[in-house]
Parts: sequence; C-alpha cells; structure tokens
Amino acid sequence: MIPKYIDSVQVKEILTWPLVNAAVEEALKAIDYSERDAANSEQSYKQQPSRTITTGGNASKLLLTMPGYVGNYNALNAKTNNDQLHCSSTLACKVVTSFTNNQNLQPPLPNILANVLLFDINTGELQCIMEGTQITAWRTAAASIVATKYLYMKRFPQQFQTPIKLAIIGCGVQGQSHALGMCATFNVSEIYLWNRTQSKADDLALKLQKLYLQNSMKIFVTKTPAEAVREAAVICIGTYSPNALINYDMLKSGDVHINTVGAGAVHFGEVSQDIYDNAVVYVDSLINARTELKDLKANIIGEIGQVIREDRRTENKCLTIYQSLGMAAEDATVAQAVYNAL
Repeated sequence: MIPKYIDSVQVKEILTWPLVNAAVEEALKAIDYSERDAANSEQSYKQQPSRTITTGGNASKLLLTMPGYVGNYNALNAKTNNDQLHCSSTLACKVVTSFTNNQNLQPPLPNILANVLLFDINTGELQCIMEGTQITAWRTAAASIVATKYLYMKRFPQQFQTPIKLAIIGCGVQGQSHALGMCATFNVSEIYLWNRTQSKADDLALKLQKLYLQNSMKIFVTKTPAEAVREAAVICIGTYSPNALINYDMLKSGDVHINTVGAGAVHFGEVSQDIYDNAVVYVDSLINARTELKDLKANIIGEIGQVIREDRRTENKCLTIYQSLGMAAEDATVAQAVYNAL
C-alpha cells in the first residue's frame, strides 16, 4: 500500500466546527481512566498511553510522539454534509514539534508543527500521512468548546442560546482558533481580545468583524489581561507565558469557566495559583496529568470524558477550569473524518 499524503490545503477545505467538535467529543468520551474501574482504566491506558517528549537541545525545542486508538465511536459523515452517523475505529500516531522561536523567523512559521499517521485498522499498514498543524489547532479549540459545553453551558436551560461574554488571552494560533470556534458554536455577545503584541489582537478583531459583520456581537481589544477578563464568563487562555497573566481578583463574581491550553515549559504557568485554589479542574487525560501536571496544586476532579458520558458534573463549583493537555485520540478522530471525506 502506498500511503496517501494529505496536505494542509486539503485538510483546511474539509474542516468545519460541527465536524471537528463532534469528532473530539467522541474521542474525549471514549477514553476512561476512572479509578472506579481498574480494568477500564488499564484498557484505556493501552489505547491512549501517555505521550513521549524529547527535547531538541533545550526546553524551547520539543518533539512529541502521541499514539492512540479509538474504537467503535460515532462519526459524522462529512461527504453527505449532514448529521448522519456511522460507526468507526481509528489507529493513529501524531508526531508534533513545538519550537517556540519559529514565530521570530523570516518568514515566520507556526510554533507547533505536526503530522498525523493513519493506519489500516485491520492490517496495520500505513494508510495516510496527513499534515496535522491545522488539525492540532482545531482539535485543541474543539476540546475547549466541548468542555465549555459540559462544564459551563449546561448550567443554563437554554444552553447554546444563552449569550456569553468571552475573553481570549493570547491571540496566536490557539487564540485565533478558540475565538473562531467559540463564536461559530455559541451565542457570543461580547468578545475581549488581549495579546502581548497588540497587532495580533487587532488582526483577530478585524477577522471577526468581517465574519460577523451582520451580527450584534461586540468586539474589544484590551490593553491588559485584567480588562479582557473583567466581564467574561468564559475565558480561553493559550500562551507560552511561564508567569500568571490572570489572577482571582480580576475575575467577575458568579459562574466563570476557564479553558487553559498553555504550552511551553510549564503548562499551568499562565493562570495564578489563587484561581486554582478557588476552582475545580477537569482534564482530558488523567494519565498525562499525573506526569505533566504533577507540580500543579489544584483540585483535579477528573476527566471531561466522564462528564460527557454521565451528562452531568459531580460538583456545583462556580469556577471551573478545563486544563487541556491534548490527546492523540482527538487527532485520530479528526484525521479519520478528514480521510473519510476524500
């Protein structure tokens, strides 16, 4: 078998937020590291082991390998462009690099570059090499969207119709994908954008204005993170900052949900300890959390997958955090959806 190569242009033509959100929700639901069921947890570990991380000389250059299997899940049929579901299984491995200085190159490159390998589920032959940088950006934002749906939106009777005020802290690749995905999925009434270099926030604001010209959504570019989160009910923060950009006193009172997808040497550095002290935390993968969040002092309740399966939270805390680490299962289901659409 000669593997098919699918480039970023082909991938981008197929990706839609309903398709990616559905694929990622299935991936999150499929993985269960619940300590209530040791057999289930062991099986999930074999299907979704912890990633390996190799440094390329220093912590600013990382190579990650992320294998994963998702079996018997419901997938949308992208070819028919409707909600028809079919049963699918996927075996894949994502190989991703995180080079934090890429943005300073001329011309700049994305800090995160990836390829996804898809294997024939029956023979193990390599079916496809797929450019995965777009998939990484979309599936990470989709995981935050799914977490927001189950940890925040389900607090309200109208759910998707409920207007929300959204803050985006960091307007790079992840900030852009989170802003676009959130606005495409939820009823965002106001969006506040902050970036260390304001021009990136201005560029994202312009893109949103063009997309939502006919909407009543209000778009603000702020001078500080504090201004951005002051009125926000949902906060998405995705930077390389090792130091806290937001703290508890900046947040509004009442229900607040934070999606944090920070990368770099410290995954959780961009959110202050006093926020974690007052919040409950959910992750996508407990097995990765035990390694990559071992120094985080926080009340980690469990995986978002359990909330999806049970369709309810196990607590009623007003302040929730989705601490995104990223799983190969998410890449696998999205890549499979792209492959099936061709």
